[in-house]
Amino acid sequence: MKAAIVCFSLLALPLASHAIDAGPASAQQQETEGWLQLQARNKVPSPTLQTVTPAERELAMQRWLKSYQHDIPVFFDQDQGGKVDSGSGGGTP
Repeated sequence: MKAAIVCFSLLALPLASHAIDAGPASAQQQETEGWLQLQARNKVPSPTLQTVTPAERELAMQRWLKSYQHDIPVFFDQDQGGKVDSGSGGGTP
């Protein structure tokens, strides 16, 4: 009985995910989705070739390697750090 329920649940999973992706809701979202598709499919590459000098590449590599010198803490203290100012921001109140 459990196997039948699990099997049915797994078969219904693609239907649930299809229902979530109903398409863009607004004109702005449609335009954003269009640009993201162009980017993902590499349809509109930049006309300007973007290159990196050897010096810039070396600095980036050193910065990346330096990031490994710090230990990852076991946990992050939620009370440590700054405060979020909810006064003059552009978000919802």
